[in-house]
Amino acid sequence: EAGKMLRSHVNGKRVLVVTNDRIAPLYLEKYESMFNEGGELQVDTLVLPDGEDEKTMDVLMTILDKALELKLDRKATFVALGGGVIGDMVGFAAAIYQRGVNFIQVPTTVMAMVDSSVGGKTAVNHPRGKNMVGAFHQPECVFVDTDTLKTLPDREMQSGIAEIIKYGLIRDEDFFEWQEENMSKILSRDPETLRYAIKRSCENKAEVVKADELEAGVRATLNLGHTFGHAIENGSGYGVWLHGEAVAIGTCMAATMSARMGWIDEDLVKRTYDIMHAANLPTELPVDSPMTSEIFQSAMSIDKKVADGQLRLILLKGPLGNCVFTGDFDTDAMKETIDEFVAECAGNKVVS
Repeated sequence: EAGKMLRSHVNGKRVLVVTNDRIAPLYLEKYESMFNEGGELQVDTLVLPDGEDEKTMDVLMTILDKALELKLDRKATFVALGGGVIGDMVGFAAAIYQRGVNFIQVPTTVMAMVDSSVGGKTAVNHPRGKNMVGAFHQPECVFVDTDTLKTLPDREMQSGIAEIIKYGLIRDEDFFEWQEENMSKILSRDPETLRYAIKRSCENKAEVVKADELEAGVRATLNLGHTFGHAIENGSGYGVWLHGEAVAIGTCMAATMSARMGWIDEDLVKRTYDIMHAANLPTELPVDSPMTSEIFQSAMSIDKKVADGQLRLILLKGPLGNCVFTGDFDTDAMKETIDEFVAECAGNKVVS
């Protein structure tokens, strides 16, 4: 039944399944068989190295080279089997191969299931900034099989939870309160609890994307904590932090800054930190971090949400479940927040 559903979203007769060397031994044969059932499709596969540091133009070219080597045409379907890195790269390859071909997302991490596979954002990283080279290209289908989470490492699991928390903070008070009560069940991978968390997250994201597919306004609110978080990922070196870990710290920075301006009360800041701790997510930079105020501000100055030279941030404002996307904020509050978070970092230590 699942195979039939997947095959119904294939255009033409050619399928290229792209995954990484961590997922391939676990699930590639299963999905290759699902597409091969019935014998109507020709299925080829490509296995890439795993990791955020592999999300590059060079690795993207590997996908395009393979497609050309196989003589795939515009009727081909690319399948992204893996987490956010694979989904973003395969989606981008599909967006630009022969000016756009069909693609299917089969996310295997919480991060990909609740965030990156939904909404059509695709990209690779540039040495100067995360996801700086990409396109909007909607998948024909997002196929979520929560059984793949049984083999997901705990650290990856926790990273994805950062995005689940985000939905509650920015727009869904009831969902946030449900998470506060059920975080231990999510971490223990209780099937029913996990399915609900993923479903509710996808519903939240789908509603926002439907209203603003190309991120002209409200969709940007889905990036709570991401401007600070992307700066941490870039400044620390891609692969040092998992995306959700950096976003967790960035979300705490956004909450701290919001409170500093009087936009939210201290209780909401505490609840933000508390739920991150409950999810085993970081809330501060370690003492050996290379991050400095200068690195933060340099990375943030080329963030994708900069418009006409002005940085815009997603900040919490008002009661739980409310936020704003704005360039009208106190820059001193931002600088003080950054200074607070980097105060103990190695990059700021004076060597005598």
